[in-house]
Amino acid sequence: MAIENVLPANFGYAIFVYLYSFVMLMYLGLKVGGARKKFGIKYPTMYSDKEPLFNCIQRAHQNTLEVYPQWLVFQTIAALAYPTVASVLGVIWVTSRFSYAWGYYTGDPQKRMQGAYGYIGLFGVLLLSIYVALQLLGVL
Repeated sequence: MAIENVLPANFGYAIFVYLYSFVMLMYLGLKVGGARKKFGIKYPTMYSDKEPLFNCIQRAHQNTLEVYPQWLVFQTIAALAYPTVASVLGVIWVTSRFSYAWGYYTGDPQKRMQGAYGYIGLFGVLLLSIYVALQLLGVL
């Protein structure tokens, strides 16, 4: 069976969003690695008692990792039914994680809220997933 017969048209956009999210995670991870080197934070230490800026850089990555699995699930469910809309929402969410991190990297944790627009993408795919579930159950 060919992949085109299994996945909906335009699902290629969703695949590119997954690739974009991979780039974002690698970027955030590299920033943590660089901060470890700069501030002398050895593995397996997660946070520093002396370097609050390191903690901000680490938290930007860690917080993204904490929500990433759920986002992947909802992004996939939404994209299987509505690939174009889900892809736009996915790009919003992934881009917001850069904004979130760049705000955090200033050392002022309040500035992480520059990425708050990502909730549009996150809640968008969550709502689309609920809609798909209701469709599958014959409620809609």
